[in-house]
Amino acid sequence: MDKNTIIKLKNSFDAIVRQIPDESTEFWYAREIMSALGYDRWENFSKVIHKASIACETAGGMVSNHFRGVTKMVTIGSGAERPVEDIMLTRYACYLIAQNGDPRKKSIAFAQTYFAVQTRKQEMIEERLRLQERLQARQKLTESETELSRNIYERGVDDRGFGRIRSKGDSALFGGNTTAKMKEKLGMPSNRPLADFLPTVTIAAKNLATEITNHNVRQNDLHGERAITGEHVQNNSSVRNMLGERGIKPEELPPEEDIKKLERRVKSTEKKLIKGSELPKGDNDNG
Repeated sequence: MDKNTIIKLKNSFDAIVRQIPDESTEFWYAREIMSALGYDRWENFSKVIHKASIACETAGGMVSNHFRGVTKMVTIGSGAERPVEDIMLTRYACYLIAQNGDPRKKSIAFAQTYFAVQTRKQEMIEERLRLQERLQARQKLTESETELSRNIYERGVDDRGFGRIRSKGDSALFGGNTTAKMKEKLGMPSNRPLADFLPTVTIAAKNLATEITNHNVRQNDLHGERAITGEHVQNNSSVRNMLGERGIKPEELPPEEDIKKLERRVKSTEKKLIKGSELPKGDNDNG
């Protein structure tokens, strides 16, 4: 997500934040945030809110402290006013809504980060987005490697063979550096997956090569360790060449923070959101 998009989305969410008088608690009205999240129909958005409220309860939060129904008076075309049902949403409620929203919408992807951080400073949001992108890239690689393991097992290759195939693929991607050598270069524990300490671009490169291998193993019905190794090495070499054309040498990129620590930080942030954004008990804003 480019910086201009981040600024535009941040401004749209900042513009509709509300604050309870004499309280530090922030909240958003569901009907206002609906548009910011890219939804046009209340019927569709209310389904997302329902899923989010269930997620809140499952996580141990008190739903009424984060999703509070209110009645607002709104002006209609004739100048008269009529009551409309709305919902006051805490930061945590908005975060859960974003988690349950349509991931194809840029505004949803942004909101997942915007509502996860306790401050709305742009640099904090940008950092969180980068961390989230790395976590998502790592998850995609895990899924593609799991699929590769399943594919090759069905074609006569055992777990040890899978390890050898993956290691030779790494050697092709990292300019002759084996998996063990890369772990040594990065100063990481030998018993941890290499990808847990790689930057996002390298994780994505490994995933692309693995996805191509999965496709061609099925498409060409490859069998045996030798044939699948050749395919995987070729794909990693091709991805390396593509990176090289853009001036990137994977083996020279510095390591990044342990992905497991990032995951723990994300979970810790969510726990703080539950406790730190609750609405005052008994408040019933009528707008």
